[in-house]
Amino acid sequence: MKAIPLFSLELRRLLLSRLTWLIALLTLLSPLAGLTLYKPASAGTMLSMYLANPALAGGAAGGVLFGLLAVFELDRANRCRVDVLVDAAVSPLRMALVRLLALMSGAALTLCLAMLVWLPVSRGLIGAVFDGAEYLLAYALFMGLALPLGILAASSAYQFARRVDLSLVALAVFAGLSLSVWADDWQLCWLNPCVWALSDDFSNFRIFRSVAWMRLTWLAALTGVWVLSWLCIRQYGKGLLGSLARSVRRVYRPVIALALLACSGTAYAAQPMVDQSNPDQTVMSFYDLPYLDGVVCSGRAAQVFPDTAAGTVSGRASYQFHNTSGREQTVAFGVNPGYEVSSVQANGRDIPFSVGEYQEYNEAMLKAHIPADEDVELVVEYGGFPREDRNISVMQGGAEISDEYLCLENAALSPRLFNVLPDEGMWPTTIEITLPGSMTAIPFGASRAEAVTEHQDGTITWRYEDNGTGGILYAGDYIREDIQAGGIAIELYYGRKHQTVMEAAGAADAVRTVAGYCTEHYGPLSFEAGGTLKLIQSRVAGGGYASDGASLLDEADFTAVNLSDDGKGAVPGEVMIHELVHQWWGLGNMFDVAAGPWSAEGLTVYTTYRIVKDLYDEDYAQKNYVESWRQAVDDYNLNFYVRNPEYLAALPEEQRLEITGSLAFVRQYCEMPLKILKAEELVGGEEAMDRILHDLFNRELDPMYPYLTYQDFLSACGLTEEDLDLA
Repeated sequence: MKAIPLFSLELRRLLLSRLTWLIALLTLLSPLAGLTLYKPASAGTMLSMYLANPALAGGAAGGVLFGLLAVFELDRANRCRVDVLVDAAVSPLRMALVRLLALMSGAALTLCLAMLVWLPVSRGLIGAVFDGAEYLLAYALFMGLALPLGILAASSAYQFARRVDLSLVALAVFAGLSLSVWADDWQLCWLNPCVWALSDDFSNFRIFRSVAWMRLTWLAALTGVWVLSWLCIRQYGKGLLGSLARSVRRVYRPVIALALLACSGTAYAAQPMVDQSNPDQTVMSFYDLPYLDGVVCSGRAAQVFPDTAAGTVSGRASYQFHNTSGREQTVAFGVNPGYEVSSVQANGRDIPFSVGEYQEYNEAMLKAHIPADEDVELVVEYGGFPREDRNISVMQGGAEISDEYLCLENAALSPRLFNVLPDEGMWPTTIEITLPGSMTAIPFGASRAEAVTEHQDGTITWRYEDNGTGGILYAGDYIREDIQAGGIAIELYYGRKHQTVMEAAGAADAVRTVAGYCTEHYGPLSFEAGGTLKLIQSRVAGGGYASDGASLLDEADFTAVNLSDDGKGAVPGEVMIHELVHQWWGLGNMFDVAAGPWSAEGLTVYTTYRIVKDLYDEDYAQKNYVESWRQAVDDYNLNFYVRNPEYLAALPEEQRLEITGSLAFVRQYCEMPLKILKAEELVGGEEAMDRILHDLFNRELDPMYPYLTYQDFLSACGLTEEDLDLA
């Protein structure tokens, strides 16, 4: 029988099977686990919680379920004892290929049904930041490609072993390895991709590319293994080796298998996403390079051209050196390991250069030999697909480059000078970057970018002046709001997709309120520059940081879910206040994350309460904050595991961590604010507490341990831990 009619019959038979529809139904329901039980994407963005997690759960469950279906379908003829008749009517090799195609078609149909079923659910849960293209990509890559991988793995095991029990064990082991041992290796976790976050406000093409690369690598590998197992299908009454010997007579068959395995191995080894940085992050050999004697840098410039469609960067960087040594010197730079240096010229002449294999902290070393001329202009041309640090490979996405967002840091922006001192203590820098017309360039720091040239293709060249060997540049489809508050001119930048959420939360009013209150009560931020401050919403990054003139706001802090967190504020506008107070308590003053209940959250929640009390009235603040804290602390003290910690210790680690995290939340967000409120009463009221917090905020920092500790707070208040006991 010809293959196409046979495929039609097999697909029809498969779709009439109750087992097939049971597997399809379970696969359709499996994304529910991503909303309740299985949440690998840990970020608090809407797309992480309501798109990535359901799709990842659907992929993990669906891959296993369709693997089970494949085993039982391949064993059907043997189980019904008609395998001899079937093999006599149709070649076993042809039948195996037809069954595989039918199973793949069933998986594709199930994926389409899942996408249709979950579309309105996802749209409703995600809300204003829902994006149809990202929905399709997430389900296709996170869920869709897991199904054929499960089918190929299970089919291969059965065709090798010809036994259901061994095949199921092999599938279970293979899936278990992905979910456990390989879970932190982004290239090996075939069933559960390393997706820690999806951005709501900006694009996610980088993480989609990473998952696609991993899944296609495994698809080639498992297809190659399947072809090998296909060659081992028993025929003519022979065993495994005899059948293999007969099947390989047609040379193209093993050649296809070996070619697929070779392609997979090459894709694994030559992956473009992650570098080979030294995993020992205590080693900083690039920073130990001695400075060149008699060579200084008097300035540098770079012209940078991101290709937002391909996610790549090309550029041309120039450096002005003054060489008084009278001899050739070797200048060292840090470049992103994903970039290729195409040429290096000194005073218009090509000079020898090399890029080392060793990498650390997401940089490789470029060495160029400059001539003995007194004045040297060194020009470096570079470009490529920027790689991310292997040490955070499970948190990929930071090197996103698209027409919605990009962040180029240090060596990803232009080669970073290592071993040459500045002339007169300054590295004057001019950066030009050409971007799509919808994007705004925002240097992270005090510099201001200006649009200098509009091109016919719709792109705009931005230019800014800076100082230093590196630098960070953000660019994206941003909305800017200018706010005057607390004597500071604040520029608030947030993604256009997030405009509805930010306006509903009163972002501008919250910034104005917080800046005015905190500046008056605690003092100005140390990282504002000349009375100006840029607040930049970044793509989800797992936290924020600050520099002179700029501070980063993680988009996860401003999602609709986070802004509705009543642990941080009674209404979204108050949660916005809470997150902005972290500019003072968290960035302006740092806290040791290992310090237990004492953290930035306690002072931030307390300050939010004080601001809300000023905005509204004492009764409102008492009801929505103080009484809420007390109720949570009372519930905490009655908690079974708090009163019986030995039972908590006996729980499985995952459950123990979940309960511990919930209890820690109460201690940080409720118990500590109550203790600070009690301290306020004991020191003489709000004005006295304001003076204490002002002095703590402006204290002289110990560079070896710059954290504000609980003991610092107690000492400033003249109190002991026992004085603040809430019992």
